[in-house]
Amino acid sequence: MGKKNVDLITLDIIRDSLLAIGEEMFIAVARTSKSPIIYECLDFASGITDKNGRLLTQGNGACGFLGMLTSLAHSVVEKYAKTGNLHEGDVIICNDPYGGGGSHLQDVGLILPVFVNNEIFAYCVNKCHWSELGGKDPGYAVDSTEIYQEGLQFTCLKLFDRGQINETLIDIIRANVRLPEMSIGDMWAQISGLRTGEKRIHELCEKYNTEIVDMAIDRLLESSAESSRRQVAALPDGVYTNEGWMDRSINGGGPFHIQVKITIEGDQMYCDFSGCAPQTNAPINLAYDGLVSAIRSIFLACTDPSQNVNDGVFENLHVTADEGTIFNAVRPAAVSCYYESMQFAQDLIWQAMSRIVEKGKLTAGHFLTVGAYSISGTHSVTGETFVDVGPTLGGWGAGYDRDGDSAQFCTGDGETYNIPAEVLEAKFGYRVTEYSLNTTDAGAGEHRGGCGIILGHEALNDGMTFSGTYGRFDYPAWGFDGGMPGSPNGFDFIRADGTYVPIRGTGSKIPMEKGDIVRMTTGAGGGYGNPLKRPAGKVAMDVKNGYVTLEGAKNIYGVIVNPDTFAVEGLTGERDALGHE
Repeated sequence: MGKKNVDLITLDIIRDSLLAIGEEMFIAVARTSKSPIIYECLDFASGITDKNGRLLTQGNGACGFLGMLTSLAHSVVEKYAKTGNLHEGDVIICNDPYGGGGSHLQDVGLILPVFVNNEIFAYCVNKCHWSELGGKDPGYAVDSTEIYQEGLQFTCLKLFDRGQINETLIDIIRANVRLPEMSIGDMWAQISGLRTGEKRIHELCEKYNTEIVDMAIDRLLESSAESSRRQVAALPDGVYTNEGWMDRSINGGGPFHIQVKITIEGDQMYCDFSGCAPQTNAPINLAYDGLVSAIRSIFLACTDPSQNVNDGVFENLHVTADEGTIFNAVRPAAVSCYYESMQFAQDLIWQAMSRIVEKGKLTAGHFLTVGAYSISGTHSVTGETFVDVGPTLGGWGAGYDRDGDSAQFCTGDGETYNIPAEVLEAKFGYRVTEYSLNTTDAGAGEHRGGCGIILGHEALNDGMTFSGTYGRFDYPAWGFDGGMPGSPNGFDFIRADGTYVPIRGTGSKIPMEKGDIVRMTTGAGGGYGNPLKRPAGKVAMDVKNGYVTLEGAKNIYGVIVNPDTFAVEGLTGERDALGHE
């Protein structure tokens, strides 16, 4: 088939084939990994870039990785391809937040160049969260002060050279991580995903030839860019600003002032984070590539979240931030809990853009935090060392026409899943004592914010430790158009002797002995609209279902509910004054 007589249908078939390859790569990793955070949570991403490192397709579990595959590929292009030091059979490993990684060291990226006719044609890339990567603490550090405390750093190194594995590098990993079989097993799962993609790309090029596949790639990127420009052009031109505060850090800093200026100019969108707080001595700093990934997610939400994700979509998005600040940190700033800053940066734009985008695209504020925890110790049955890391569900904000969703992951996690209680108990040897909704009167509104959760884990033997970091501990989710704020996130303890240790937002390696219970408690999303406008019948049903207290129904919603029948008995004077039944 020659270049001149290629029809658009063929080009679209090739485009869809590239998307399918990305999905198959994603599934290959999920089915072969060793860690529950990968095969259950799907805390990873995989995709394909062209030979210049432009993202073509991305299979996503964690939306926080949206854009990080591009930076990984670019790091390989700059270090190896441009110097002629990249060969068939090479695989590059990179987790450097300041050199293509973008997140934290535990998110390990692998990049495989695909050679067709002895030339680089594309890159297969994936990025997975390894449960253990060394460092001063099991899982990850929540109180580190510099990156050197956080684990092994792979600064864009050759894991395979012309098909030969770097045994020295494997020995370094094996000697420095607490669970080498799990970590190295996850590495091989990533390699299986890359080789799956390599095989399928070869098949595609053999079927159509590289020139035609290149045409399809150009069409994919150009059509996506055109669509994105139309979406931004539909937004009202102007300058939109927002500012706020990030929570105190575990190392004594903060709260941290943050701000953004968004400029819509024709079909271009500019997000400027100048003037934010300097980087801190706690691990909540964010590298620039991570900032770009965060803004890409909210950019999609403001335009067209249903479109296929590639670099063409983001051609008209421009992100800037001062170097050395909390949203554009420089080495050796600690970044282990980068996701807290990432989420707050995104939330600034979310709140600002909610005033101008089409109704229904953006809700009130959500619980925001990844709610990442790390529990380590020895299995109560097998006696083996374990490290359990995972995110926590929480409440999303209400929309203009609906209540918020309960028990969902934050935007940074996206299409990830919770680890079932049965898997947690079997894999790690502790007991899940509670997995329930955290029902409070927070997030009240005409449409009510979704509920957070309470997740309890009980130690069945001595010597366990718990670490956790929960943003929005100081600053709960914001309400919209008269809606009330949500509730804070955090964790507390019920000791074996019955002693209650109150909620806090962060903690590092807190000892747990047999019978101690740690409870991760996440907050409600923000409400939308005046609570006094919520239909009285809905308020009564909320009370019946346990979402709203009798006192909250009366004092916040202005509805008096019978405690026995849950019927509406009357309305308060304040509600009567608004004329809402």
